[in-house]
Amino acid sequence: MHTSPATCLRRVRRLIDAGVIRRRVALLDPQKVGVSLTAFVEVTLDRQTAEAVAAFEERAAADPAVRQCHRIGAGPDFMLVVQARDMAAWQVVVRRLFTDDANVRNVKTFFSTHCAKLDTRVELPGA
Repeated sequence: MHTSPATCLRRVRRLIDAGVIRRRVALLDPQKVGVSLTAFVEVTLDRQTAEAVAAFEERAAADPAVRQCHRIGAGPDFMLVVQARDMAAWQVVVRRLFTDDANVRNVKTFFSTHCAKLDTRVELPGA
């Protein structure tokens, strides 16, 4: 089925207006823009009150180095995906997000050594 560009654009605008499309982005190659470190970080908080969890989530989500911030269950409180230029920049992130927060009890970090797949698609029902 062939659709005109104008019809396609109207459909995309309707999906944006309905909130189905959150935003349109370009995926950059981190290595080519000087970002050589990707970390997967488990964060456990000392206090899990609604206010304490929301406060950490807000700080983490607002941090420019944090690419993803997930609340998770049955284990740590959060899983973050963080990117930094190098180890020195990573240490700045550690101080800013974890060391300076008295409510962070434990941080466990896993560094990516190779990315075999990075896909941001969401499969549509019936597709």
